[in-house]
Amino acid sequence: MSSKSIIHRLLTWWNGQTLNTQVWTALNGAKVGEDEQGNVYYQTAGGKRRWVIYNGESEASRVSPEWHGWLHHTYDEPPTRAPLVRKPWEAPHRPNLTGTPAAYVPAGSLLRADPIERRDYDAWRPE
Repeated sequence: MSSKSIIHRLLTWWNGQTLNTQVWTALNGAKVGEDEQGNVYYQTAGGKRRWVIYNGESEASRVSPEWHGWLHHTYDEPPTRAPLVRKPWEAPHRPNLTGTPAAYVPAGSLLRADPIERRDYDAWRPE
């Protein structure tokens, strides 16, 4: 491991776990499960503390509702042992896409590749 990557891991928490988090997890954490995005979930021996190690960027909206409920002690059992029953009308979980190329851009937005000219508004012009 190069000195640049060591410094990077020591100082940047948003690119995965820091070196201190990795050591603390190795000493105190018990792996509970992993989600479809590769995020890994841990808890202490008594289950009092629960945390996630993100696979990639640390973005809280990447945690699915099932794991979010477990992390916040809403559910005692993790989704690997007691999966939530999904309704047929429920859409699959998607993280917040704001600021990414996949973000929602409505018709008429200047951020669209093909913005349309609005015809439902007449701007006021001083005479």
